[in-house]
Amino acid sequence: MNRMVVLTGNEVEAEAMRQINPHVVAAYPITPQTEIIQLFTGYVVDGRVDTELIRVESEHSAMSACIGAAAAGCRVMTATSSQGLALMWEVLYIAASLRLPIVMAVVNRALSGNINIHCDHSDSMGARDAGWVQLFSSNVQEAYDTMIQAVRVAEQACLPVMVMTDGFLTSHEAEPVLLYPDDQVRAFIGPYRPGYALLDVDHPITVGPLDFHDYYFEHKRSQAAAITDAAGVIDQVAREFEQAFGSRYHAVEPYRLHDATVGIVAIGSTCGTAEEAVDAARSRGIAAGLLKLRVFRPFPLPQIVAGLRHVHAVAVMDRSDGMAGWGGPVGVEIKAALYGLAERPTVIDYVYGLGGREITVEDLVEVCEELHGIADGQDGGEPVRYLGVREEGAIHEPENARREA
Repeated sequence: MNRMVVLTGNEVEAEAMRQINPHVVAAYPITPQTEIIQLFTGYVVDGRVDTELIRVESEHSAMSACIGAAAAGCRVMTATSSQGLALMWEVLYIAASLRLPIVMAVVNRALSGNINIHCDHSDSMGARDAGWVQLFSSNVQEAYDTMIQAVRVAEQACLPVMVMTDGFLTSHEAEPVLLYPDDQVRAFIGPYRPGYALLDVDHPITVGPLDFHDYYFEHKRSQAAAITDAAGVIDQVAREFEQAFGSRYHAVEPYRLHDATVGIVAIGSTCGTAEEAVDAARSRGIAAGLLKLRVFRPFPLPQIVAGLRHVHAVAVMDRSDGMAGWGGPVGVEIKAALYGLAERPTVIDYVYGLGGREITVEDLVEVCEELHGIADGQDGGEPVRYLGVREEGAIHEPENARREA
């Protein structure tokens, strides 16, 4: 029987892992992810799961152990954040290239330096081209539901999957969440039947051989095709999840967008704030809407084009920066997606919230007002803007004031 409880994002991801009961979990602690593995360790110690928990000396070792276990035919999960994900860099590509269905919870956190433990999306966006499926959750219920779906997606697509939640904003904030019975979750994911395994001596295979110019290109092309094909797998798993649990998820989810003249594109916990901002902008006579991205890899280009082709101006909210590129990662890809339209909306990329900087409803209402002016024919101005940044002089003002005193 379903249970309604109040839990944090980290708690529900650990609970999902308990219900999934993977064969192997290898992980290293890092804020704000640590709590997931800490809670899961308790389940191991208490005998509530059969998982082999591997405590390693670094995140590089954690992913290396996951790769070995997955290649041997095990159902494997892990979790990390920020510098931990960056330390996995080398082996992230190996996990994806070997088509290993590892599921990893990524609690988004800013990358150093300077040292910052709060949310932005620099870590997962930095890994966007590593060959992993990337699924974003905007609240605690989505984090729980997405972790369960991710296992099926990974194993059916034969690809590793990251499940993202915003550090402290989702990971540590408690919300009501509907938990499903253990047997129902395990029936949904089913027993794991690997397509191949290194330990299957009756069917020997070669894994990770030297791969020069004679075959490397073809292998990469087939890997890219598998990621593209994963879009259909994600949708099919979402349909089956709806049948089993009643909630339907999509790659992109519009909010009041069908008749909008201006639109916001957002990922993660900001989507809830953006929905309130859309309602507030509507009350001020601005026909605003939201396009929420749940799936970032594979990039859902057709759904994005269908959702935004009728609006006049779009704000893409980027919680990471392209560092002198033409906007942040999401903004650049949205612009590319819309480029082929004969009549395309003006796209403004707003870099915001780096290092956990707060984003408010009023901030996003002001964004809607700026878009409304553009839609009415005003000059769009700078195509890349930094929302909520203090002026340069104001950053140093306290120190300058002390010197003058």
